Amino acid sequence: MTATPSPTSPPPPPSAKGVPAGLQADLSASVAVFLIALPLSLGIALATGAPLQAGLVAAAAGGIVAARLGGTPLQVSGPATGLTVVTAELIQHYGWRTTCAITVLAGLCQLGLAALRTARSALMVSPAIVHGMLAGVGVTIALAQLHIVLGGTPQSSALANVRGLPDQLADLHPAALGVSVLTLAVLLCWPRLPGRTGRNLRKVPAALAAVAVATACAALAGLSLPRVDLPSWRSHALPELPEGPVLGIIAAVLTITLVGSVESLLSAVATDKLIATQRRTGTRPARADLNRELRGQGAANIISGALGGLPVAGGAVRSMANVKAGAVSRRSSMLHGLWILLAAGLLVPALDLIPLAALAALVMAVGVQMVSATHLRTVTRHREFLVYATTILAVVLGGVLEGVAIGIAMAVALALHRLARTRITVEQLDSGVHRVWARGQLTFLAVPRLSRVLNQIPHHGHAVIELDGSFMDHAAYETLQDWQDSHLAHGGSLEVTGRSGARIAEAEQAQRAERGAQRGDHQCCRPWTPWQNHCDHRGTVARTDEARTDEATVGSPAAAPDPAPAPAPAPPAGPRGRGAGQLANGISAFQRDTAPHVREELARLAREGQRPSQLFLTCADSRLVTSMITASGPGDLFTVRNVGNLVPLPGAESTDDSVAAAIEYAVDVLQVDSITVCGHSGCGAMQALLNSVPGVPMTPLRRWLRHGLPSLERMASRHHAWARISGRLPADAVEQLCLTNVVQQLEHLKAHESVARRLAEGTLELHGMYFHVGEAQAYLLSEGQDFFDCRVFDTVGAGALRR
Repeated sequence: MTATPSPTSPPPPPSAKGVPAGLQADLSASVAVFLIALPLSLGIALATGAPLQAGLVAAAAGGIVAARLGGTPLQVSGPATGLTVVTAELIQHYGWRTTCAITVLAGLCQLGLAALRTARSALMVSPAIVHGMLAGVGVTIALAQLHIVLGGTPQSSALANVRGLPDQLADLHPAALGVSVLTLAVLLCWPRLPGRTGRNLRKVPAALAAVAVATACAALAGLSLPRVDLPSWRSHALPELPEGPVLGIIAAVLTITLVGSVESLLSAVATDKLIATQRRTGTRPARADLNRELRGQGAANIISGALGGLPVAGGAVRSMANVKAGAVSRRSSMLHGLWILLAAGLLVPALDLIPLAALAALVMAVGVQMVSATHLRTVTRHREFLVYATTILAVVLGGVLEGVAIGIAMAVALALHRLARTRITVEQLDSGVHRVWARGQLTFLAVPRLSRVLNQIPHHGHAVIELDGSFMDHAAYETLQDWQDSHLAHGGSLEVTGRSGARIAEAEQAQRAERGAQRGDHQCCRPWTPWQNHCDHRGTVARTDEARTDEATVGSPAAAPDPAPAPAPAPPAGPRGRGAGQLANGISAFQRDTAPHVREELARLAREGQRPSQLFLTCADSRLVTSMITASGPGDLFTVRNVGNLVPLPGAESTDDSVAAAIEYAVDVLQVDSITVCGHSGCGAMQALLNSVPGVPMTPLRRWLRHGLPSLERMASRHHAWARISGRLPADAVEQLCLTNVVQQLEHLKAHESVARRLAEGTLELHGMYFHVGEAQAYLLSEGQDFFDCRVFDTVGAGALRR
């Protein structure tokens, strides 16, 4: 690992051949993307029923025009996968040449939307609807291509394809099926080729390898199969004036515009996030300009449609490949478009050898992958599965535009249901106190029930109002405030507890501040979690049993602080009195304030079992609250804590295999996606390592800290650059060792067999993290560098550690 150059460093020097290093990286990446895009473009054209050349035209237009004019430098555009079903329907209804004209009109609409600066508005669509739309399109594509895989012809709709499957299975074509199975087998096995030879072969994209192997085997075996037929460019069909019902044409244009725009913008955002996680600050291109990106997509669609190509959109698969191949600028995508043009003119004889069954198998695999298990877990975790499933079903049965509309309607209905699902109850306690409990969001929809319940309380009685929700609108606030004024005016008394509306909380906070100033009281901090202490003016520490749980730990929106509670009674005397009192108060606060919000989620986790996406290995220091610094909740992190966040090397002398066991369990059983090693400032274990004296008798702590000796050696070595933190050197030797220890423990992780295997497969990521306690600032380790950068974390956000 080497030190990171500053963002103001000069550009890389020319290589030995006189070519700038940046151009070399773009050239290499463009070839990698071209090898993926070529078979994929032909396959998408085959799936839509368009001329196969249309896929190449769209890939070239997207690669050159969208890359040159777009706002996401490393995004690669081409035939829109999400528009496959829409385009197929348009070709069936209006013909190919009218479909090209619709593509041109959609491009003009995108230019108009870009001029109105509406790109950000497309991102407000619920991710459950977008993922459901893509999954529905994937199911439809897979069902259609399955007929070609079996040697038949796809039907006009998904339902027709399902109904026709029994007849198709009864009339199998062994040659087509054999080529398709071979294509799928190579596609699945290629990324898992073992050994050094496999590592070299994996540099060839799996899609290209699968199509090439299937084509070679079909040619050598002399199989008689339908193959790619690229007609002469002289007979290439160009657009004509749209013919058909005006409303139908307008609906088609709007569908292409909206679906293509959303797909492109979401891909741009995903590309930005990938760049932020994989590139250090000094080597990142500019962040995505979404309005400019929409303008580039519009121009590419105009050119593609005018030249007889498919609709164009940014593609996540091609863009991810471009970033991972090391591209540094938009030249990579533009060069990829140039290679597509050259292939369309020079490689026609080779392309004509490709069996259609191989392309169908490739596109069917892409369709299946669009139904993402990760997306399914995400929408289930956020209780959006109903929206997701409804959108999929509607897209498959009715089409993309109808499916998205139905998905939006379901999302709105679900949101209104949740907003209106407020429980308001009243009960009279033995002491004569009337207790009103309002659970859920208090909006105008709940005002009639709230008013009816409040009017049941006698004027002269004492009432306790418990507001167990995070939101109160103006109508509910006015209703509650008017009743409160009336109740107090008639001689009654009341107490409002729990989460309340912001305006009530602010008014009560101001009153408390005024009363506290008159008494001379002082609070140095507000209670915001069950363990948060707060100090009075004498410097003593008082506990409160009314402290509210930090909303970030339970996944709910943060609410305004509650009214200050009465001081908790002094804990009983004795050596264990204070600790036992704090524990009891904390448990009581959890049961009262937090448990109602997490009970449903924990019940689900109890039924389904844990499925965390991260192994989070950090120090046992009491100041590190993992749920706070990662904004995670129940079921998100599989956490391992030990003194010094150490990862013993396999086979090292140790009396404790708990860390290795946790790693094996998380990687092999839980199948986590990533492992994070998190160190922190002021680590006592690192201080003890620095102050260790040879010859001192071994204790359990000293035996454990021997696993940190490689970190000491790394810090003293001249072969490793000192770790930096946000561009500066560490403040002292302890901080330097804390940073170096994170880097060293990541190296130890790679020595574990299960971790090394998953890393080789490309299914596991390792992350380094450093938390500065005094600054309350998190830093992420830049990939390939001993460089901890808070700007990386600020860009990625806490969600990067919570997939």
